[in-house]
Amino acid sequence: MLQERIEGRWLDCFRRVFALNAIGKGTRVALLSETQSRPVLIHLSELALHDLGAEFCMIQMPTPRQTAPVPVKSTGTSWAIQGNRAVIEALKLCEVIVDCTVEGLIHAPEWPEIEAAGRTRLLVVTNEHPEILERTEPTADLGPKVALGVRMLREAKEMRVTSPAGTDLVIDLRNAPCGGTPGFGTTPGAVAHWPGGLCLAFPGKNCVNGRIVMGVGDMNLTFKTTLTSRIDFTVEDDFVTAIKGDGVDAIHFREYMEAWNDRNAYGMSHVGWGMHPRARWVSAVMYDKRDMQAVEFRALAGSFLWSTGANQYAGRYTLGHFDLPMRNCTITLDGNIVVKGGVLQGELAS
Repeated sequence: MLQERIEGRWLDCFRRVFALNAIGKGTRVALLSETQSRPVLIHLSELALHDLGAEFCMIQMPTPRQTAPVPVKSTGTSWAIQGNRAVIEALKLCEVIVDCTVEGLIHAPEWPEIEAAGRTRLLVVTNEHPEILERTEPTADLGPKVALGVRMLREAKEMRVTSPAGTDLVIDLRNAPCGGTPGFGTTPGAVAHWPGGLCLAFPGKNCVNGRIVMGVGDMNLTFKTTLTSRIDFTVEDDFVTAIKGDGVDAIHFREYMEAWNDRNAYGMSHVGWGMHPRARWVSAVMYDKRDMQAVEFRALAGSFLWSTGANQYAGRYTLGHFDLPMRNCTITLDGNIVVKGGVLQGELAS
């Protein structure tokens, strides 16, 4: 059983990552958490900020009551701020938010206003055991590769994803907002999360069509499980319209979707691929669910990552959400192969 205590090596790791995010002497930082945050992450962040000489405050919010019809996990949408004006105004005055909330502020309703203020960047320390964060520590050399992948997405008109299992998905990328993070950012408005290493696009309306076939070994990160059976999805004009499969994975997927009673839960959120060379598929079987937020598996190098749920760029909002990384896929941009059989190609390769 992993213990959650302060270890010197973990504190060293936090210092390095914060420094990589341009946190140093005099940097104005808010350390944001909630009552259900992992205490060791708050403590490690506090000590690292002190050691680096940051000018920091600590804000802890009460974790809000549950209102959803089913458990909501691993969404990147924290409701911890709860629209509190004093907290929002305080965060807008900071240079950096070190975010230790359970779900993270990336898709939180308050983040666009904070971002628009033009001062603040965000570093989400995801709700992982520190041992996972240590192994997936971001390094500077990942920055140029993620930037290249994001540029390739922005310049492309079409993404196509295929697999031996039967996946054949076509995404219109024209005018799709694209982004990613190597796990650090240094400019106002930058959004980073640790673990990092992602290249993503958020397709607009009526831009995603085809078939997605998830097989044994692919992952459902909302459930924090590795699939043991096949799920066959039909996607028409951005929405999953059929979920086929007789195994428990398909049964649970259908029941979770149905519980929302919300068509937007079936919509496509984002598509892309992972870039982190130290993220590992096998890690999923090495940790208890309580030890991980499963963000590592969003960043698996060469994986195809697709997501259902909220897509603000297509005008769809919902708490129903899945992140679904897949193995052995081939991804092309305007016919050029960037991932082949689950392996990064060309300049993106490790």
